[in-house]
This record gives sequence, C-alpha cells and structure tokens, in this order.
Amino acid sequence: MSHTTLLTREPVVNKNHAITANRLIAHGPSVASVVDALAAQTEVWPRHHPVFLSLGELVPTSELMAWSMPENVTIEIPAQTLSNPHTRALMSRLRDDGIAMCLSWFTPDTSLPAHFDWRFVLMDARSQPLPAGSPGLTLAWGLADVNAFRQAVDAGFDGASGWFFQHANPPARTLKPGHAQIVRLLNLVRRNGDIRDIEAVLKQDLALSYKLLRYINSAGFGLMYEIQSFRHAVNILGYDALNKWLSLLLVTDSRDPRAPALMQTAITRGRFMEEAAAAYVDASERDNLFITGAFSLLHVLLGTSMQALLDKLHLPASVSDALLHDCGEFAPYLRLAKACESLDGSALAALVGELGLSLESINRAQLIGVDFADSLQA
Repeated sequence: MSHTTLLTREPVVNKNHAITANRLIAHGPSVASVVDALAAQTEVWPRHHPVFLSLGELVPTSELMAWSMPENVTIEIPAQTLSNPHTRALMSRLRDDGIAMCLSWFTPDTSLPAHFDWRFVLMDARSQPLPAGSPGLTLAWGLADVNAFRQAVDAGFDGASGWFFQHANPPARTLKPGHAQIVRLLNLVRRNGDIRDIEAVLKQDLALSYKLLRYINSAGFGLMYEIQSFRHAVNILGYDALNKWLSLLLVTDSRDPRAPALMQTAITRGRFMEEAAAAYVDASERDNLFITGAFSLLHVLLGTSMQALLDKLHLPASVSDALLHDCGEFAPYLRLAKACESLDGSALAALVGELGLSLESINRAQLIGVDFADSLQA
C-alpha cells in the first residue's frame, strides 16, 4: 500500500525542561489515510513516553477507532471541532474505551461539553494569558524561546509543547575540562590509537570511565552481555562502535538546564538519519550519520560555536560539511531530520520527494529515532 500520510513531531516538556511526551502531527488527506499510516508503524511505535496524536487540519471522527491504539496514546481534540457531531461521536468512544484526550487550542471562552474529562489542554500562549479553572493540565504552545517558557511556567502553565528550548543565545565559551577530555578520547579512538593511551586518559577521570560504561551497557544499545572495561569494549566491539558511544557521551554531558530536551532531540536526529539513509549510504558510514545528527545541537548544548567544536573534533568531511556548510553527502538527511520538527509537513514532504524516499520509511525512521532517544532517558 502506498501511504499518503506524513508525520512530524514536537516534544512535550515539563517544568524541569525534560521531555515527558512526544506530540505527533499527522499530515494526511483523510482520517482513514492517517489510520493506515499509523497501523503500518505498530512494530516501531515509541512506548517509553506518552504520545499525543494531532490530526493536523483534519476533523477528528470515529474513523480513527479503526486504529488499534497503543496504551500510551492521548488523542487531541481541537476546541473548534467540539460542536461537530462526528467529533462528539469519536469523543464518546474514546471516553468509553478509557483513551486519554487533550483539548487543543483551548481558550477561556471555549464551551465545554458535559461528561468529558480532559487530561491536558493545549493553549496558544502567544495570544492569551492562562485562564483560571482550566479543565486539565495546561500546556503552552507557540513559545519563542527559553525566556518565554520561564514566563509561561511562572504564570502557572504545567509545561509546554514545541521547540523553544533550541532558541537561546548563551555566551560563547571554551570547552569545559570534562568535555575537552571526551574530545581528546574521541580523537584517539578515531585514529585507532593504542589502547594503553586511551586507558591512560580514562584513568585520569574515573567519572568519565563510569559514564562511558553506563552508556555502553544501557538498554538502548541492546547488548546481550555486559561490557566490564574499556579494553573489553575495544576487544569485543571495536573502535567504530566506541567512536559512536563517546560521541553520545559528549552530547549527554551538559549541565545546561535545557540539556535533557536538547539531548533527546539531538539523539533522535542521529538515529533518524541512520534509518532514513540506511538503503542509500554505505553501511560503514552509518555511525557517521548518527554522529552528524547527534552533533547538530552540540554547539547549543556546550555553549560554543560549531566552528570552534569542529576545530577540536577531527571529523570526516562528510560530517563537518553537513554541520558547518549544509552541503555534502549527509546534508540532505540532516535537513530531513530538522524538517521532521516542523508543525507544517510541507517542507518535509518536499524533501522526501526530492530524495525519492517513501513517506512510510520516513515515518518509521522518525519513530525509531524517538523510541531510541527515549530509551536512553528511561
């Protein structure tokens, strides 16, 4: 079956800047086409966090019940559709089946039907203050940056949905000693350095050794055995895998308050790129695809410029060209990863068409990326 629905996403973030749910926006010609697209992704559905489903510009109807909904799904009902009899019929069935609902685009003058419970309400915080007596946990939408998020939380919002945490202007600074140590290790591993030299660096920072082994043994990597030392990791897994894990460690080693959300986003991009390009890029390059996506927010995480980071990290040209100049073999897939983060699916659809990819494969790659990133937080 040729699918006609494309998914984009944005995160739901709590007061502590952690991603606690993922919001999927379905861009399709009909509710039936959305059901077909979602049903095709049952195997890779992300289950570590709740998932909000928005039907975009479609009116929610009972056709959605043809989808066998995962337990962690919350269905969004736009306030503008509450009077629609087809939406009311869907709401009754969702309520009877115990499926959570989010009232999206709620305003203070919204007339609420009786006998329905709303677990969440999503509000456009740009145009209105938080009203008293909200019918559910309140999520702000449309926030421009981190300062706007702080103001929304101070005003009483329980969290927010969107990519505001990517937008801030921290002063550029040099790498902290811990980050510089990881960069030193990365460069040694990339050059297939002597294991004794690598172990000598690790022995200077036992906390770093612990973090590295913790990530190598995390559930997200699915190893069937426990790696007990760096030498063991080299012997069993090789330098390429360690290069990837050290890269992941660099991404996750930040004290920025926005770090949890930025990390999840960066890791999702990396895993997405691996999957989206799997059939088109040599298998030996998949780790570099992951690193491209994972490092795409590294300058934000570490508070420095991308140029300064790349001057210290001796990355392959395919990675550095994509990150710094938006060109080269990996650049189209990084553009794809970023386009998945848009409320409007038209840019993503255009890129998918240019690359000759299927919508189903992009939906699949995106959900795999989300689930992988969420698993590292679990």
